[in-house]
Amino acid sequence: MNKPTILILCTGNSCRSHLAEGILRRALGDLCHVASAGSKPAGYVHPLGIKAMAEIGIDISGHHSKHLSEFLNQDIETVITVCGNADQACPMFPGQVNRHHWGFDDPAHATGTEEEQMQVFRRVRDEIREVFESYASGRKNQAALAAVVTPLAAQAYSDGHQDEFKAKG
Repeated sequence: MNKPTILILCTGNSCRSHLAEGILRRALGDLCHVASAGSKPAGYVHPLGIKAMAEIGIDISGHHSKHLSEFLNQDIETVITVCGNADQACPMFPGQVNRHHWGFDDPAHATGTEEEQMQVFRRVRDEIREVFESYASGRKNQAALAAVVTPLAAQAYSDGHQDEFKAKG
């Protein structure tokens, strides 16, 4: 069975979506395939985003900015937008079952010294981390429950106890 694909979208695919991709990828492990893209890709991953993620032990230095059209012919189970513009520009993807919008400030617009900008990147990273780790926890719980319930249902059905199973469920 193929792992479901979760696609995280943002307009520029230079910062927020990469932060979310790195965090969700680590939080989910092998449960899902996680990718990110943008409706108007910037062509780079923001260096302060890479630095902010390195601070929490996640290396996104190998990520690159991608256009969402690269994913239009793929089965995408879940689309998550992390900025309003991407939510409005988001098409439907083949196989898409779920869609979520969790908006975050764009740290790329931070001004001031590099340290002042890093404070904004850290804040947004931590906000994204809280939301996406909670989401990952729910996905893991759902997968664990399905691993228990599905065999029980199959066994009840094969034993001819469909009515008993329905009554217990």
